[in-house]
Amino acid sequence: MNSETVSKYGTLDIFFANAGIIGGFGIDDVDSKSFLHTFKVNTLSVFLAIKYASAAMKAKNNGGSIIATASVAGIRSGAGGIDYSASKAAVINLVQTSAWQLYGTGIRGTYSVSSNDPNYVVNALCPGLIDTGMTAPLFEMARARGTTRKIGQLNPTARGGIADEIARAALFLASDEASYVNGQALAVDGGLSASLPVVPGKIA
Repeated sequence: MNSETVSKYGTLDIFFANAGIIGGFGIDDVDSKSFLHTFKVNTLSVFLAIKYASAAMKAKNNGGSIIATASVAGIRSGAGGIDYSASKAAVINLVQTSAWQLYGTGIRGTYSVSSNDPNYVVNALCPGLIDTGMTAPLFEMARARGTTRKIGQLNPTARGGIADEIARAALFLASDEASYVNGQALAVDGGLSASLPVVPGKIA
């Protein structure tokens, strides 16, 4: 894919590694085979994306931006199953480690504001509960029950998110406006990860 892009367009400026599966849930529900399958889809894919996208970007020495989809479940527990959460935590670490391993190589599509050196950045998006194909069964069940308003009730925005809100965050990380954002896990979760669990309006 990278070689095809470079062959057709002459350069690779942006790579968005946006793939994932939900996996299982609890320790008793997940065996080693399914655990490794979740990691293969959610984590190994991101490793390969960073490995080969960064190589293609460095070959042209124009800089670039690599974005990986992690999850709020990778930031702390309670937002996904054990294999999914672990795989997304690994994505965050891959992004952080890769940002440092690409130190001084200059990865982004244009030059940074303060330097003529190519700028290379690697960041992770951490969505909360978003209405997508992967979460469709949950949203469809809520609509059928008339309980859609309960989705996202545990975050201060008090609703679930939509794919466009994640796309806008990805566009920001791919843009020059994010030229100094590197090695970060950007939570786009309605504020879910901003607090320990609380019931709004109640202390005890």
